[in-house]
Amino acid sequence: MDAKITGSLIASLRKSAGLTQAALAEKLNVSDKAVSKWESGLGYPEITQFPSLAALFGVSVDYLLTGDRNGITIAGSIIVDTVKNISTYPEKGMLSIISGLTKAAGGCAPNTAIDLTRIDRSIPVSVVGCVGDDDNGNFITGVMQKNGVNTGMITVTSEVATSFSDVMSLQSGERTFFSFRGANDAFGPEHINLSTLKCKMFHIGYILMLAKFDAPDSEYGTVMARLLHDVRERGIKTSIDVVSSSDEDYKATIIPALKHTDYAIMNEVESGMLTDLPAYDGDGNLLIDNIRKTMEFMAECGVREKVIIHCKQCGFCLDVITGEFTVVPSLEIPKELIKGSVGAGDAYCAGCLYALYNGFDDKRMLEFASAAAACNLFSENATDSMRSRDEIEKMEQTYGRKKI
Repeated sequence: MDAKITGSLIASLRKSAGLTQAALAEKLNVSDKAVSKWESGLGYPEITQFPSLAALFGVSVDYLLTGDRNGITIAGSIIVDTVKNISTYPEKGMLSIISGLTKAAGGCAPNTAIDLTRIDRSIPVSVVGCVGDDDNGNFITGVMQKNGVNTGMITVTSEVATSFSDVMSLQSGERTFFSFRGANDAFGPEHINLSTLKCKMFHIGYILMLAKFDAPDSEYGTVMARLLHDVRERGIKTSIDVVSSSDEDYKATIIPALKHTDYAIMNEVESGMLTDLPAYDGDGNLLIDNIRKTMEFMAECGVREKVIIHCKQCGFCLDVITGEFTVVPSLEIPKELIKGSVGAGDAYCAGCLYALYNGFDDKRMLEFASAAAACNLFSENATDSMRSRDEIEKMEQTYGRKKI
């Protein structure tokens, strides 16, 4: 047992629970100086105190004692989404009425983490990222904590405001984002303490929205690639997600990360930009052969285990080790039930991560992920309609699947 690792874990769990050192000390009937010593790595709790600590923080005693790898850490963009419902996109200089307005957690880290805890609260889920010392920062960390996400590794900065997006959402599910990069641009490797990562899986996104990680690195190509290498060196599975972008350095920013990635998860547009192979023909029909070629290219770039691509019609998985290619159509949700699709990609990603964490086979993973993504269609924001594993599996029996 390493005093510094144990101390860092206690500090992280305490902050996630919203407790001061004094408040934790009172609950354990010890002095706040004792808690301070634990967290600085200068001492251990008494062995008899570990059951109380474990019960208080909702983790196992083994985790506190040995730091055995458990759970999923989600790193990356943290955004407050203001979703504005409109009936039509206006022409330049014209007016469109906003019929509804909601504020919600957004970005890869909150969306994916909250979805995971809603699917199964028994899996420890942590978030690493950066928010401003402002109302939006308080709002988004509060939402994550309310949903059981460990926010103790989030950095709060007074130098820049929390990132936010205005999301213009149509009834059809189409949406346009107006984004302020804010604290996400301040988030860098210095905010990730690798020695305290005790997860089995580490997922980070979005590449192309994290300026410090997208920066060049002389040895690894990008800072993101270096981070993923260092995480994998600690025996942790790595996973990435990207964002659609017309950035001229798109390929140069993403491809170096693939070599140090176990699971690459993205949509058909994002992946297709790596090879310039279109995912659709002129009539809007899926070009599955092109999608498979793109996935094989990503495998050649170094993805270790699985390449996963999703689109509205279906999901695809290429098992890099066996070469097996699996296709599963999406659920057919009646149009009248659809309220939005903000965060559908993150929901699909959460479904994949949950399935990978629990050892599902590829077909079962894609089935579960598509149902998780379908849950997202029943609300106007990114996470409110995510359901538990049992409910997701029941929903699979309620709706048919699309024809491809």
